[in-house]
Amino acid sequence: MSASASASSWRGPLRLIGHRVLLALITLLLVSAVIFTISGLLPGDAAQEVLGQSATPEQIAALRKEMGLDQPGPVRYYQWLRGISMGDPGQSMVTNTPVSEIISVRLPNTLILAALSTLVSVPFAFLIGIASAIARGKKLDRSLNVLTLSMVALPEFLVATVAVLILSVKLQWLPSITLIPQEASFADYVRGYAMPVMVLAVGVIAQLGRMIRAAIIAELDRPYVEMARLKGVSQTRLVFHHILPNAIGPIVNAMALSLSYLFGGAIIVETIFSYPGLAGLMVNAVTSRDMPLLQACAMIFCAVYLLLVLVADVFAILANPRLRNA
Repeated sequence: MSASASASSWRGPLRLIGHRVLLALITLLLVSAVIFTISGLLPGDAAQEVLGQSATPEQIAALRKEMGLDQPGPVRYYQWLRGISMGDPGQSMVTNTPVSEIISVRLPNTLILAALSTLVSVPFAFLIGIASAIARGKKLDRSLNVLTLSMVALPEFLVATVAVLILSVKLQWLPSITLIPQEASFADYVRGYAMPVMVLAVGVIAQLGRMIRAAIIAELDRPYVEMARLKGVSQTRLVFHHILPNAIGPIVNAMALSLSYLFGGAIIVETIFSYPGLAGLMVNAVTSRDMPLLQACAMIFCAVYLLLVLVADVFAILANPRLRNA
């Protein structure tokens, strides 16, 4: 294939990917406006929270002016958007500390929790998806379908509450609060992260497992699978050497969409287990009406979600021959 033909074959996918990136940026801009507007509708403000209920209206007005809260909403939005686009989300209105410094302490904890949940979820999801697809229509498949549907239907707060009642209160195996000491051993890490990871993994395993099952079943109906069986290819070799490589595009797409669920569930899990992550920080920012901190945390969650969706779209484009040749 000549260089010009190769470049031409990539023109369609690159155009589609560029379109997806542009849509993601526009969506993030619209989300920033929604976040700023909704956070401004919360009752009270940081000046009232800092000074307390005993403060006079004059004191509150003076502090609001010092914080810039007396400026019109569009002006504050423009200043905040310009700052955050340059990597400066501003100062915390409560602690007067740069928001970037506060987030830099908490963000790694949330990423660690998400990474551990991913390491636990993905192997179990593959195991369930592959076993269910191979046993399609059989008793094992029906049982796994009922199990995964039940897991999807369970909200995180219910799973977390039941886990605390059983594993922490009744059996006293695991702590109900995730506190990792500085000189923690491996056992301390396992005990501390066990319940938050388990709660987050429940939904991801169920969703991803069902998507993997659907992707494998779609490949099982292809003519090449029947030809491989006629040639005597074993079931294990058929799945791992033929079906999974062909289904990798939809599976990666499903993984990206399922893992975006982690950052939504992290808000509930971090709050219940008092985990010192970004979601817990955002909840505290809502309580204290610390708008720059709240808006920065919300933007990070939305940006990560959009990034994962964008990754899913890119893999869907690259895995689809019709889209590759568009």
